[in-house]
Amino acid sequence: MKSANALRSLFLGLTLSASLCALPASADTYQDALTAYRAGNFEQASVLFQNLAVQGDAGAQFNLGVMYSQGQGVPRQDQEAARLYRQAAEHGHANAQNNLATLYENGTGVSQDYSAAFKWYRQAAVQGLARAQYNLGLIYAQGKGAPQDYDEAAKWYRQAAKQGHGIAQNNLAALYENGLGVAKNDREAIKWYRLAAEQGIQGAQYNLGNMYAEGRGVTQDRQEAVKWLSKAAERGLIAQAGLTRL
Repeated sequence: MKSANALRSLFLGLTLSASLCALPASADTYQDALTAYRAGNFEQASVLFQNLAVQGDAGAQFNLGVMYSQGQGVPRQDQEAARLYRQAAEHGHANAQNNLATLYENGTGVSQDYSAAFKWYRQAAVQGLARAQYNLGLIYAQGKGAPQDYDEAAKWYRQAAKQGHGIAQNNLAALYENGLGVAKNDREAIKWYRLAAEQGIQGAQYNLGNMYAEGRGVTQDRQEAVKWLSKAAERGLIAQAGLTRL
């Protein structure tokens, strides 16, 4: 039963970066745009970012893409968001590459294309963007856009996990627990589940609670099991069954 739950935890959702990029651009105007955005003056911010975007500023292209994807100061238009993300992505903007990949993954504003998603996730991941490293690991784990490869999934989850990405930590732990792409190692699984659980990742709290309940990778401890299963249950019903068995 526990193995099935851990495997399901591998396939948590994608991360779409929705925060504005504060990278340097044409300094004064760019700062004015950021100031307007943070003050909630979205229409003014969109105009300022648009002026910079047409000049080829990748940071402004990305930020304007975020605004189009969320309908902030402009009508929500996924196709326009994709166009702007692509412009910034082609300039090497990692967050734009990740967001463009997510649009391809989901078929939002573009035709669904897993190969294109893989391409752009990888370009962002090799630049060190944790959310893209996690997303690339998920692509390999699911075998969408690239052949299923748990070795590669573990590699990219680990890189994101070391940067503190909670879901990547949970998924890496699940690989260790099940011996997928890495040697089975319950102690390593406990380590990564704990790091993710402490960040509030519900699946990790549930998995950690189960491991304490069953004494795998750690001394069996009912009190710790109840603690973590209760935390998971507070965020949903996933852990209720585990609690009733204790």
